[in-house]
Amino acid sequence: MPRMKRDAKTVYNWLERRLQIEGPVKDAALHKVPRSTASWWYVFGSAAFTLLLLQVVTGILLALVYSPTAANAWNSLNVLNHQIPLGWFIRALHGWGSNFMVAIVFIHMCQVFLFGAYKFPRELTWIVGVFLLLMTLGMAFTGQVLRFDQDAYWGLGIGVFMMSRVPLIGGALVHFLLGGPNISGATLSRFFTLHVFVIPGLLLSFAMVHVWMVLKLGINEWPMPGRLVRRETYIAIYNRLSHEDGIPFVPGAFWKDLIFSGAIVAAVAVCAMVFGPYGPGGMPNPSIIQTTPKPDFPFLWIFAILAYLPPALETPVILVAPILAIAGLLALPFVAGEGEKSWHRRPIAVLTVSFIAVAWGVFTHLGTYTPWSPHMNAWSSDAIPARYTHSATPLVREGAVVFQAKQCRNCHEIEGVGGQRGPALDDVATRMTPDEMRYKVVTGGGNMPAFGKNLSPAEVEALVAFLETLHPANERPAYDGALRETSTHNGSPPPVTGSK
Repeated sequence: MPRMKRDAKTVYNWLERRLQIEGPVKDAALHKVPRSTASWWYVFGSAAFTLLLLQVVTGILLALVYSPTAANAWNSLNVLNHQIPLGWFIRALHGWGSNFMVAIVFIHMCQVFLFGAYKFPRELTWIVGVFLLLMTLGMAFTGQVLRFDQDAYWGLGIGVFMMSRVPLIGGALVHFLLGGPNISGATLSRFFTLHVFVIPGLLLSFAMVHVWMVLKLGINEWPMPGRLVRRETYIAIYNRLSHEDGIPFVPGAFWKDLIFSGAIVAAVAVCAMVFGPYGPGGMPNPSIIQTTPKPDFPFLWIFAILAYLPPALETPVILVAPILAIAGLLALPFVAGEGEKSWHRRPIAVLTVSFIAVAWGVFTHLGTYTPWSPHMNAWSSDAIPARYTHSATPLVREGAVVFQAKQCRNCHEIEGVGGQRGPALDDVATRMTPDEMRYKVVTGGGNMPAFGKNLSPAEVEALVAFLETLHPANERPAYDGALRETSTHNGSPPPVTGSK
């Protein structure tokens, strides 16, 4: 045993002489922090970093088996679930670790906000923390896409559809993210790159910068009522507080971080063992549109808000609300960088956090059962009214069958029966020409997805023929102005196609 110690000491000295890391590590471990910060309120940052390391380790293990191709992604996850020893457990650790990490980072941000730790001189620390939160959410979203099941496919479709509404560059953004005009193998490859390389690299880099600034600027002291932050005096007051009533970070404050981080990892492991991994569900099938995709837990609140919004407000909210929220978070330390830190004298801060927490909880709860559309209670059993097919041509009847089989009534009403995501179709033929209907069905737009890849040309023509019959008996359907001009010159009115 003494010889082993001597050999270990020799190796250590050899490495230390070349790396010289003992000094910086000691400085980081033994730097003094105010005694009041050795509190259970200050453990969330360390727990978030621990969960990040857990995600990196489990992600590397999963990447050894996962195949980021459209043909093999779904199968490789099932291999992990059922054929690789403990593969299901690693997947479950990774999935539940993601949920816990989002929650811990969010709680940490709220605690920093309530404690006024974003104020001078920690403005940049707060800004880096905002980007860490955004990248954590990005990791969660890209991870759901990699499951490449039915929920992931349609969830991504909804996500990129929201992105397409960005003025001027929306189409280019969607094309860049998907690797083309459609969700395909190129899409999966890009999301794999984002999830495995780009976002984790940024997360680790920003996390290191965040830790470095915490070490250099010190851990925020316990906020005391009446102890105001002033740029001219704060640093001197903090240094005096750390010197007179400070303790070494290790072991003074570190042991609580260690216990809490261990408890969080244990909770992740218990959830993984009890509830197992997320999916994958059914294989992605673009032709199955009667689906109600739900995002993972961190995004359920967004899902519920969008489901309850009136269609006219969706685009403004999607485009404006995130920009305002992020801008507000980034501007906060510059707008309120001085003054009171204690939440006892900052009632607006307490009300803000309380409102966000309650709203998040309510919408997340609603998101567990809120459908894709607020009113999607129409299924194939809701028959098309007989008068639309009683004396129809074979082509129109075939179009009615397509209309039913592709669940168009999930989003559109006919005679008051059907979904309300899109407009009612009782008079669609008076509002759109056949060419406009054909273009809308194939390319989508607004709240409507594109069905050009899901319908054959014959099905599109049959569907349009049926839609042409949907107009009040006393109104003529819409027609092309050029057709009208030609017909008028020939001495006859334009034809009424598909009339009842």
